[in-house]
Amino acid sequence: MRTITIAFFTACGLALAGAPEGKTVFESKCQSCHGPNGEGKAAIAKMFNVEMHPLGSKEIQAKTDADFKNIINGGHGKMKPVTGLSDKQIEDVIAFVRTLKQ
Repeated sequence: MRTITIAFFTACGLALAGAPEGKTVFESKCQSCHGPNGEGKAAIAKMFNVEMHPLGSKEIQAKTDADFKNIINGGHGKMKPVTGLSDKQIEDVIAFVRTLKQ
């Protein structure tokens, strides 16, 4: 039982390893529209006539990492692609977004 518990916590720690770095990237590239906690900014949603789901919501958190990567690289709806990010930075942002789970 102890081995399983240690393995579980080790895996969880590795999965969120880039979250602190991802928060920094999120603050510079995403926060202006998505808000500091991923809640979405009402003024931006109204301006673009879209519904912004909180990034911590079940609907958004159900997306795979590959889904997030495609959205970041290719955009989604009226959201433009985010440019100038390395694969590592994208992985870090995804790790940070995972910490917003409600």
